Amino acid sequence: MTTNGSTEQETWTVDDTRDLYMIDRWGGGYFDVSADGKMTVAPLQGRGRKVVISEVLEQAKQEEGLTTPLVIRFQDILHHRVRTLNEAFIKAIAENKYRGAYRGVFPIKVNQLREVVDEILEAGRPFHYGIEVGSKAEMFAGLAVHSDNESLIVCNGYKDDTFIRTALIGRKLGKKVILIAEKLSEVRAIVRIAKEMGVDPEIGVRVRLVTKGAGKWAESSGEKAKFGLSTSEILEAGEILRQAGMPQAFKLVHFHVGSQVPDILIIKRAVREAARYYAKLRRLGHPIEYIDVGGGLAIDYDGSRTPTDASMNYSVEEYARDIVSNIADVCEEERVPHPNIVSESGRAIVAQHCVLVVEAFGAIENTAQPALPLAAPSHKLIANLHEISEKLNDTNLLESWHDLLEVREEAQKTFELGFLELDVKAAIETTFWQVAQRIRELSKSHDPAELPDELAALDAKFGTQQICNFSVFQSLLDHWAFGALFPVVPLHRLEEKPSVLSTLVDITCDSDGKVGKFIDRNEASRDMLPLHSRDGKPYHIGVFLTGAYQDIMGDIHNLFGRVNEVHVFLDEDEDCGYYLEETIEGNSIADVLRLTQYHTHDLAQRVKTQVDAAIKQDRLKPTEGMRLLNEFERGLKDQTYLKW
Repeated sequence: MTTNGSTEQETWTVDDTRDLYMIDRWGGGYFDVSADGKMTVAPLQGRGRKVVISEVLEQAKQEEGLTTPLVIRFQDILHHRVRTLNEAFIKAIAENKYRGAYRGVFPIKVNQLREVVDEILEAGRPFHYGIEVGSKAEMFAGLAVHSDNESLIVCNGYKDDTFIRTALIGRKLGKKVILIAEKLSEVRAIVRIAKEMGVDPEIGVRVRLVTKGAGKWAESSGEKAKFGLSTSEILEAGEILRQAGMPQAFKLVHFHVGSQVPDILIIKRAVREAARYYAKLRRLGHPIEYIDVGGGLAIDYDGSRTPTDASMNYSVEEYARDIVSNIADVCEEERVPHPNIVSESGRAIVAQHCVLVVEAFGAIENTAQPALPLAAPSHKLIANLHEISEKLNDTNLLESWHDLLEVREEAQKTFELGFLELDVKAAIETTFWQVAQRIRELSKSHDPAELPDELAALDAKFGTQQICNFSVFQSLLDHWAFGALFPVVPLHRLEEKPSVLSTLVDITCDSDGKVGKFIDRNEASRDMLPLHSRDGKPYHIGVFLTGAYQDIMGDIHNLFGRVNEVHVFLDEDEDCGYYLEETIEGNSIADVLRLTQYHTHDLAQRVKTQVDAAIKQDRLKPTEGMRLLNEFERGLKDQTYLKW
């Protein structure tokens, strides 16, 4: 499609849609557009059937009564991602004649939901794929759901006696539970409790590397990282174990360079530095069997394939090859055994499996309708606007814009002094935007590279805020807190050209409750997203790659709770190629109130007291009072989001 000095293409195709929303870039073989303009997902990429996402939405609505906002989980993607990661390491190990094994773990902090963890463990069973836990609560959950004693449970985070004792219960049960020491006092505590329980512990140490990550989470790594031991502390940890008669407990060296590491060169440097620690410790006689490269495997959220916060300049296969080859190189140089390799990839396993579907039900437009005729010049300021419009041409766009702004500023000052009536002010505002629209349209014939910034920014001034039935704070917390980018695409009408530049605003009462940054092919991000004008019918928008962290980290700002959820599995025996395996209703009003210590019985009793008082004061009849009380109690069972 061309707009600069040539005739704009009259037709719009789904190929234009792919290009506009960059679906061919971030979709990763999972997401695409059908010929009739609907978003599809292929959970097994080229090996399985494509599913139309809007049809899943309609089925969930018709059969289960679920409304938007709705999270759709394509569980087969979890299986595919687990296989992809493990097979990449298996292939890299074979190609490099590596003499250790790969034993990956899923860090459940990335998504602790039981149904997600269960699917990942099931998919990882053939590969002995384990889990990583980082808190006491995660330790209890992990110990219970872990059932493959050949796979690992890696225990990160700061630990108290309860955490350590629970991990050692796992050792008693025959599990490969490795406690990662974050400080020397933890090594001493593990030794003490292990002796009390009569169990042989397995211990790792987290190395505080000099190599530092990049992007939003870079500060979680490097010499000033929150976790990890210095070189002297690592040596002291080994001495503590030797003196305790447990030298064989030293099993693992661990490091972490941050989440969403965009540049493969950072990973290479960190791996070589950590491998050197492993090799030197082995040469000192410590029987270390594992090197844990931590997390950091990125997701290409914007499809740019560049080392930026929202992307990555490498593939899963390159990631595995570089880790294996660099560890092997260091081990050959140092003449020590090849260790088993552990990675803690979370985001790369779960991000793609989840789509958040929201409905746009209203719009806030900043401008008047430009199709209306200009207001009659009944006031000097309106006459000035008419004069600007009459003199407007291709050569004086910037000057006309400045003149337009001057009139608007004068109108505002006149109004503040009390000399401008509301009907005149309304006419000035309408005329202002009509002339501004003419300037905007004429500017489109100019080369964007040569267009002044003020004119280039006019598109954003004409943008529309699409009001969507969801909470950014509940479902897209990373966008609000970090400015993280997620692909946003309408689920339907993609064979039509979108013409309304938009942002998404949620239904919370907070002005920050909006999505105002979107992925862009040529820039780091863009402030507006082209969407379709709503035609009075439901308009559904998908926010993609939301399976990591957003499920868990969302808060209950304004007491908006968890959204409805549906789980989809492929099945060739079904006519549509899939079935809805499970549906989960979102939080009710009573659920979220209970989380903030408002209990339904107490609330109902308090309202009943007020109803009784109103009846005694003859402000309510008894029948009406009971009806209102019943309505209040029924409402507590409703969901927190809007319903139509």
